[in-house]
Amino acid sequence: MRVLTWNLWWRFGDWRARQDAILSVLRTERPDVCGLQEVWAEPDRNQAAVLAAELDMHWAWSPSPAAHLWQRRTGEHSVGAGNAVLSRWPIGGSAIASLPGGDGRTVLHARIDAPSGPVPFFTTHLHSPPAGSAVRVEQVAAMARFVAQHTGPEHPAVVTGDCNAEPDSDELRLLGGRLTAPAADGQVLVDAWRFTSGDDPGYTWDVRNPHTRAFGLPSSRIDYVLVGLPRAARGTVKRAYVSGNVPVDGVWPSDHAAVLADLKD
Repeated sequence: MRVLTWNLWWRFGDWRARQDAILSVLRTERPDVCGLQEVWAEPDRNQAAVLAAELDMHWAWSPSPAAHLWQRRTGEHSVGAGNAVLSRWPIGGSAIASLPGGDGRTVLHARIDAPSGPVPFFTTHLHSPPAGSAVRVEQVAAMARFVAQHTGPEHPAVVTGDCNAEPDSDELRLLGGRLTAPAADGQVLVDAWRFTSGDDPGYTWDVRNPHTRAFGLPSSRIDYVLVGLPRAARGTVKRAYVSGNVPVDGVWPSDHAAVLADLKD
């Protein structure tokens, strides 16, 4: 099972050209399940639905209750924002939880009805300010409990998202549940990137990308695929890698790169 997480940068920049570049990457990588953040939604059209139709996938959607935080930057006051899941297999059910912090963050759960059994899949987009670690810790604690509530015995949880935090941060240590007491009793989530070999830093926020330079932040890894401990080998991480981190026909698809992980289903 190939899993992807990707922040699609809403309607910023030349979003129409970027849509084509995003589709190109997704067609090349052929993920089975995608966790997407900063997905746009017009009153009669949703980016997740458009991508799903192009890729012959199913989709689920979690709107942000604070879409104005994106809208005020572009003036498109009728366009929503949120998280989405795309799946090659049917989505048997979904649930949404609001996260603390007052900035409209949510976590979306989708039960993926994979051929070998259901997979509890999650995606989220955490508080973004660089100095917002304390808020992200609160959000992670709430999200970890939600993940535990929606994870059964068949397959470990697969948690994806733009966490806006580096791997050694308080919030990632709490979400992982290995280097500090887990927020949900007994829940351990492993960063799939730790199964890579070589010296690739896995930057998903990369100063080579012109969309990132105005923020003045260094290159870093802030987007993740995390997986619970394997169950009868299901969920074992086979490899992880970054994609969408170069221009497509001269167009950078997003300000973030995507992370992909191949898991034993």
